[in-house]
Amino acid sequence: MALCSVALARKLIQFRSQNPPGEEKACIEFLVDMLSRAGLEVETHDFVPGRPSIVARSRGDAGLAPLVFTGHVDVVPLGDKPWTVPPFEAEIREGKLFGRGASDMKGGVAAFVAATLAETEGKLPLKRGITLVITAGEETGCEGAFHLAKSGVLGSAELLIVAEPTSNLPIIAHKGSLRVRITAKGKTAHSSMPELGENAIYKIAEWIRRIETHKLPIEPHPLLGRVTNSVTTAFGGENINSVPDAAGFTVDFRTIPAYEHATLVADIVRLCGDEATIEVITDFKGFATDPDDPSIQPLMQILESRLQTVPQPAGAPYFTDASALVPGFNNVATVVIGPGEAAQCHQTDEFCYVQKIEDAFEIYSSLIRRLCK
Repeated sequence: MALCSVALARKLIQFRSQNPPGEEKACIEFLVDMLSRAGLEVETHDFVPGRPSIVARSRGDAGLAPLVFTGHVDVVPLGDKPWTVPPFEAEIREGKLFGRGASDMKGGVAAFVAATLAETEGKLPLKRGITLVITAGEETGCEGAFHLAKSGVLGSAELLIVAEPTSNLPIIAHKGSLRVRITAKGKTAHSSMPELGENAIYKIAEWIRRIETHKLPIEPHPLLGRVTNSVTTAFGGENINSVPDAAGFTVDFRTIPAYEHATLVADIVRLCGDEATIEVITDFKGFATDPDDPSIQPLMQILESRLQTVPQPAGAPYFTDASALVPGFNNVATVVIGPGEAAQCHQTDEFCYVQKIEDAFEIYSSLIRRLCK
């Protein structure tokens, strides 16, 4: 059955589900058909017309909150650099499965879908149910996951497994992201007479300096470290011989769960002052599961048995659909663990090790047996 997970990963990679523009539908429909034929209860929910996500359930009979697996099927565009392997043919070479989405994250989706079907097909009813949440639109802002959370269709969960690429090692926390656009207005004038104008670029330069040097009054997280900020774009002015009367910049703050984003926005307002116009572009909270949380211990025991050593949970600086789904499942205990290689995400000639897809299948199957039977 482990081979089935690799065969399914190959099939998923062959769907050109690039985002943008957002071409997930065919891949989602393929999975809907597969899951429905296997007897799962399958719903689809479009966050915009033609871009569905899946919530599929194999229900338990003991009234227990289900085990939930999640992953996305959209992939980023190929980029400008030429590929040396066909990006959508899912070739296997020297133990590596190549293709766009191999690591991020169709290998992970294939592993948990195959594990679910293997553990539910022709067997006794489950004690604890399984829910599969397979999303569209993750790569451009987790739109599918946020839509599911806001729509109230998720239900309950005992444990959430996010199959993003971690080389099958556990991540129990990741940062959030608050992205803001800050703009200033000034007064234009001829650049030979700057005293007659009001230079908007000088204003944003000062605000950038204040943000860069601001020390946040919060202790670093033990796994995630400190809150960081990056000024990512700056814009202003129309021509070289005029004082600019408008300018702005964007900042991507990567946050830790203890620091409320509303507090951070208030800090930005205070730093920049009344002249600044501040627009929140995206607001994604991070998450952190206690390493001693009893809900994650069965997985940690499975990993310890496989690794022959106690696994060391880690944190990640990026965010995932967990930003939407953790609160959507009422702050459920969550582990990010999947077969892909994080360093392969969005890379030319992206690949995933075949053995790690098979290993993920075994890990997920063991977890289903431990929690659901």
